[in-house]
Amino acid sequence: MSSISYYEARTHFSELLDQVARGKRILITRHGRPAALLTPPPEETPKDVKAVIGAMKELRRGNRLGKGVTIRNLIEEGRRF
Repeated sequence: MSSISYYEARTHFSELLDQVARGKRILITRHGRPAALLTPPPEETPKDVKAVIGAMKELRRGNRLGKGVTIRNLIEEGRRF
């Protein structure tokens, strides 16, 4: 991991982003103390579509509008404001 001052980071930000995109980690310091750490984003793992849909259905089962309340009522109430 390399270290760079705040001023240098501001001046060469696009170059730093190129380095980070290649996997390098960069510590930005201000007055000699660590202020920020530039790192590549974490790898995203694909989500299982069936598991996500199942979680949504489970969430829906536990939520009720209440006695006498309908979706249509809520939509109409929202239109008044």
